Amino acid sequence: MKKIDKLLIQSFVGPFFVTFLIAIFVLMMQYLWLYVDDIVGKGAGLLMLIELLSYLTVSLVPMALPIAVLISSVMVMGGLAEHYELSSFKSAGVALPRIMAPLVVIAFGIGVLSFFVNDSLIPISNLKFKSRLYDIRKQKPTLSIEEGLFNDDFEDIIIRVENKVDEDGTVEKVMIYDHSQTTENRMSQINAERGRMYTTNEGKYFVMDLENGSQYNEVKPTFTDGKRNYPFVRTNFKTWSKVFDMSVFEIDGTDEELFKSHHTMLSTRQLLAAVDSIDVEMNKRKNNYVDYLGRYISVLGTSEPDEKEEEEKETESIEQKKKTSDFAINNIPKSVAKQAFKPPQQFIEKDLKEYDTFAELFYKDETSKFYDKAKTFVRAVLTQSEATYNSLERTAEKRVKHLYEMHFKFSLAASCVIFLFIGAPMGAIVRKGGFGYPIIISIIFFMLFITLNIMCKKLAESHTLPTVLAAWLPCLILLPIGITLTIKAMNDSQIPNLIEIVKRLFQRKKLETPS
Repeated sequence: MKKIDKLLIQSFVGPFFVTFLIAIFVLMMQYLWLYVDDIVGKGAGLLMLIELLSYLTVSLVPMALPIAVLISSVMVMGGLAEHYELSSFKSAGVALPRIMAPLVVIAFGIGVLSFFVNDSLIPISNLKFKSRLYDIRKQKPTLSIEEGLFNDDFEDIIIRVENKVDEDGTVEKVMIYDHSQTTENRMSQINAERGRMYTTNEGKYFVMDLENGSQYNEVKPTFTDGKRNYPFVRTNFKTWSKVFDMSVFEIDGTDEELFKSHHTMLSTRQLLAAVDSIDVEMNKRKNNYVDYLGRYISVLGTSEPDEKEEEEKETESIEQKKKTSDFAINNIPKSVAKQAFKPPQQFIEKDLKEYDTFAELFYKDETSKFYDKAKTFVRAVLTQSEATYNSLERTAEKRVKHLYEMHFKFSLAASCVIFLFIGAPMGAIVRKGGFGYPIIISIIFFMLFITLNIMCKKLAESHTLPTVLAAWLPCLILLPIGITLTIKAMNDSQIPNLIEIVKRLFQRKKLETPS
């Protein structure tokens, strides 16, 4: 390895790790703001928060790697150009592609790492993160009894406290409503003048020691002398301890098998198998729908008859027509023929061609029955058609998500190399190192990349763009930009300084403005 390669690798590694950690932190803050309402106040301890953050960190690695490559490449090449080291290399006959060669190898390795994390680790981390977040979301908030408010955190129990006297849990004018027997039209209520509330040392039970109160109970109705009685029991007490189970506030682990089929929790091989299964399912539903329609609709041939066949039909004798009529009559079900069909002699006397519609073969009072039955068949076919269409639409959308997720793993890995060919020549052109220009330039291109990904994903799900094209379109748009910037950097071309242009415009306006 030559000194130039060691120099570039050493210059690249440090900024890459720093920018990678910054990108992880920024992306994590974005997701935390999104889920903060679901986590705060649900009793999630510090260890669970650390667990969630660790799973979230792993899932953000493939998204943070491209922006880290982009920022660090701009910083490295911009620093070399700013200190005229890049000009020295070029004057010594070293071309820009040769200077970028070690960075290309590193970017390719980062792309492979991105795909490995996206394909092997992220499905597991997403499964763990989503399942734990689901546990926290469905969990009740921590117990909080406020003055003058009704608290229903306990199932079928409502607690109201008028005043909190001391911080040790002493309260006044306590009311407890028990609604566990409301289905039987019975209720229970406890009123107390004073009390003290606390939890046991293990935190498993919540206890209210009440003083000077009464308990009111509605007993099951009874029958006496043919009349229904509604007994009512009141019990006065000096002390009463009411114990509540705190297990409803504990976070239970959900079975992870419920989430394993989601497309964000599958590897590339699993996604490919899922797409094949979806295709088989869609074909099966289509075939079932065709079989269903075959019960009501018979498909006739559309081929045109030959001229000889037409001549033979025209030369048919009247006896053959009668035989045809007899055959049609004899093949009608007997139940239908007896009830609705016209007598055979009437049918034979009139030629078949003289009937305008098939319904004229039946009596008028029976025709309405056949029409009603036909309407029922039509409604059944329409209902089945709508159900099949909606089912196929949902399945097709599911297929798009699986296929897009599979190709997005590859496109996100390829973006690491593409961003190098954007950041390195951009740094050589602007000739600025540090965290100023590089971060501004990187944010612009990365926002463009994220916007294109979101837009293409929506277009794919709406079936506007092919799924594979939608997954690769951001890379296909950024690749020509990278090639153009690389060619400009090789030719020592300059890009207009937007900041200087804006400053000149303001200076001109100030000069033109009358004092």
